[in-house]
Amino acid sequence: MSSFSIQTRPVFNFASVSKSNDYNRLCSSCNVKQSAQTVTWRQVRVGNRMIITMRDRSKNRKPLQKGRNLSIEAIQTVQALKRVKNDDASLHRVFATNFSRLLRLDMIAVLKELIRQNQCSLALKAFADVQKEHWYKPKVLLYAELISVLGRNEMFDELELVFRKLEDEISLEPDIVGFNAVLESLLSFGIIGLAMDCFYLMKSKGCEPDRSTFKILFSGLESKGETSLAVTVRKEAEKIYGSSLEFLEENEDEADNTVMSL
Repeated sequence: MSSFSIQTRPVFNFASVSKSNDYNRLCSSCNVKQSAQTVTWRQVRVGNRMIITMRDRSKNRKPLQKGRNLSIEAIQTVQALKRVKNDDASLHRVFATNFSRLLRLDMIAVLKELIRQNQCSLALKAFADVQKEHWYKPKVLLYAELISVLGRNEMFDELELVFRKLEDEISLEPDIVGFNAVLESLLSFGIIGLAMDCFYLMKSKGCEPDRSTFKILFSGLESKGETSLAVTVRKEAEKIYGSSLEFLEENEDEADNTVMSL
């Protein structure tokens, strides 16, 4: 009879392994971590013998896409929410069971994934539940993501409601990057009134506008034909930077140079 030798993975005599503690014995013999999620078993017949082979399945995993590090629980919750989004009773049950039991990071991950997939109604419900958690701290950048996805899907009434919630936040950190992102989104959708409200909101929260803020606001207002408001913004910039405001014209100069080069 021919003899077989398997060198790339551990080989064991099936009959010699006890049914009650075979997993522990195999793992201790091979110095393999006991993880039911990463170990794959396979029975192979060689001649008149039955052997067990084992390999670490984690070696075959594809790398996660950057920025989408979702746990299994988070992925399952997203899928469950999408399946029942048109059934109010089932949707309420999934939020009350699956979503509410997630860890903090998983909750935020689910919310951001719903935003990424343009699931606006689900994202709004998820955000409302997140705000009820004891650990919730308002983040302007998260508001900016919500405002952006609602605007892209032309849900402007809901967008304004979200912005008003932002205004009502008490413990809001002065995040200049977040506020600039909100400003840019509002101006891109032509919502001039809310853009100006955002400008004064950030100042009231102790977040002083920077050069990027004024450039976004000034160029956005001018592109929409809001000349008088653009003048008002210029005067606000002069209070901080004086009369030398060349940085406000940088975008226009770059655009002119691009056109000339073409």
